[in-house]
Amino acid sequence: MTIHSSQSSPAAKHGRRRMALVSALLAGGLILGGCAAETTATSSTTSVSVADVETVDSATTTGDSSATAETITSTAEAAEAFLQTLSSEQREQVTYAYDDETKTTSWSNFPVTFVDRAGLNISELTGEQQAAALKVLEALLSDEGYETVTGIMGGDEFLHDNSSATEESLGQYYIAFFGDPSDSGTWELQFGGHHLGINATMDGAADSITFAPTHLGLQPAVYTDSDGNEVQPFATTYETAFAFYDSLTEEQQAQLYQSESVSTMVCAPGSTCDYPTGTGIAGSDLTEEQKQLLLDVIANWAGLADEETTSEQLAAIEATLDETYVNWSGATEYDMTQGGGIYFQISGPNVYIEFANQQGSAGADVAGYTTSGWGHIHTIYRDPTNDYANSVTQQEASGMVGGGAPAGSMGTPRNGG
Repeated sequence: MTIHSSQSSPAAKHGRRRMALVSALLAGGLILGGCAAETTATSSTTSVSVADVETVDSATTTGDSSATAETITSTAEAAEAFLQTLSSEQREQVTYAYDDETKTTSWSNFPVTFVDRAGLNISELTGEQQAAALKVLEALLSDEGYETVTGIMGGDEFLHDNSSATEESLGQYYIAFFGDPSDSGTWELQFGGHHLGINATMDGAADSITFAPTHLGLQPAVYTDSDGNEVQPFATTYETAFAFYDSLTEEQQAQLYQSESVSTMVCAPGSTCDYPTGTGIAGSDLTEEQKQLLLDVIANWAGLADEETTSEQLAAIEATLDETYVNWSGATEYDMTQGGGIYFQISGPNVYIEFANQQGSAGADVAGYTTSGWGHIHTIYRDPTNDYANSVTQQEASGMVGGGAPAGSMGTPRNGG
């Protein structure tokens, strides 16, 4: 895929508002430092302490909360506060029926100009509305999850500002609600853009949150923010993955390893998935310590919200870990200066994860920065038993999927907007 620079006036019109969104991220305490709090001494990531940054509104922030019910309540309250800032027409555009199949076709790893997103483009909102939208995200995510997501957004902004030929829509993100935000009912928050596609379903009656399916991506993997700090949002993901790999014996690594070439994604974001499994090493062939290291890898996706949600998700996955398979291709040492990166797949009854370094920059090159291989990451997290909380079945995304599919219908907002 080649990304073309757009010269259209509508996209150019939103440039200043997109930068206003970046300002809101910084002023609001959305930390563009990645999940660096627990990185090892060898990590090149610059760690930013949450205590060092003033949040948008500490009274509505739940990043330190450990209880799922509190997270759901706070996220619903933030969503309602956001809705109150919108016009009637905007509320119609942002809200869909809970079981609207649009939720499955409106997210992707492609830019927003290639695949239509549901809801409202945050770059088109006022400063007040943008701040309120970001508070919804802040209420939902843990501090670490918040850092990862905002680090991803910062990477897209970095590409937009510095790459040689990039898609104009980088830095644009959409927000949509499927169902009415509530602390007692079931609803979904969809938030994303190019390298981000969060689908978080909240069930107030059952006190449960699931992020399946969710796409986390990044380009470049390491970049410099406006203050000159080095940012590496996926440092912890790389480190936990190699900690697991390095814990294996030579015999186990032989079972795990598939190819020197980095594989492409089998179940790309915004596509259907048959959940292939049985390839690589089985969880039943791991020691208890190795199983815990594998759960540490999985927690990079299952642990985006509070501690209770993370614990429950990991417990469900651990219950069938013996039947879960892991395979690996590409580099066998964590050295981002050598080779084209890695691919790994974790596939079992209760979890499906792919991590794939992309062997191309898609035209987004920046002098002095790696924007392909190690520096270009696509991932997917799914739950074969509970994607979208079983409210809908995944369909192909509208617009381009993989090699490019015909454009599809975006669906109709619940209120007809």
